[in-house]
Amino acid sequence: MASIEKVPMLAEGYEQLTANLKVLREERPRVVDAIEEARAHGDLSENAEYHAAKERQGQIEASIADLEDKISRAQIIDPTTLSGDRIVFGATITMLDDDDKPVTYQIVGQTEADAKKGRISYSSPLARALIGKRVGDDIEVTVPSGDRFYHVKKIEFI
Repeated sequence: MASIEKVPMLAEGYEQLTANLKVLREERPRVVDAIEEARAHGDLSENAEYHAAKERQGQIEASIADLEDKISRAQIIDPTTLSGDRIVFGATITMLDDDDKPVTYQIVGQTEADAKKGRISYSSPLARALIGKRVGDDIEVTVPSGDRFYHVKKIEFI
């Protein structure tokens, strides 16, 4: 039997997924009503409201299925319970970049990633290069803009 791949995420990412699922489940009956109302207008072949509502229904159902799948496979990780001297999921890492400027990133789940907020997905090239490294290690990572070099200064679990 194949094992089900877990989806690591922080508690806030899990809460966001469940909130999104709730909103979609609340929207579902409204779309069904819109389809029924549009169907009542007659000829469906030229009924834009009907086709738009059916398309939205398909989007909602696909999104609900995706969210339910991620929630069912969620592995919630609390960084404050972690420790050690190696970079792992949930760690917050402060590094010096090519120009000796400090940059800080937290390694998070794919649904929580937001580079502008310093949160990078564990599957990103930078996070994959960082995982397993220690303070003092140098990292080289190839990104779309070219090769980048970092020096790990601090690892925190906050």
